[in-house]
Amino acid sequence: MVMAEIIILACVVFLSRYLFLAPGIPLKPGAGLQRFLSYSGPAVLSVIWAPIVFMPAQKLWINWHNPYLWGALLAGMIAWKTKNVLFTTVSSMAVFLVLHLWVLPDVNFHLPG
Repeated sequence: MVMAEIIILACVVFLSRYLFLAPGIPLKPGAGLQRFLSYSGPAVLSVIWAPIVFMPAQKLWINWHNPYLWGALLAGMIAWKTKNVLFTTVSSMAVFLVLHLWVLPDVNFHLPG
């Protein structure tokens, strides 16, 4: 049963992508649908990073000892200023590493508070 569900969902995903990307099919989404779909990328990324930053141990952790929060704030500022994805990723990871190893070495990352 699970394998059938996986195959069906794979077909649904493939067909939904293929209908919009195949050059021979004259199906083009309207301006309203394109505008609606433009919000899906930021929404999915927010769902991915927010729990990592604010709840690294399945518990809300918002204070200045949270290196995830510092890394996310820095990444947001760098992305806003430079608009360079690679530089933002590498620099925010470096800041997180520095915070983790030298600035806040005594903070247990799995048990906040």
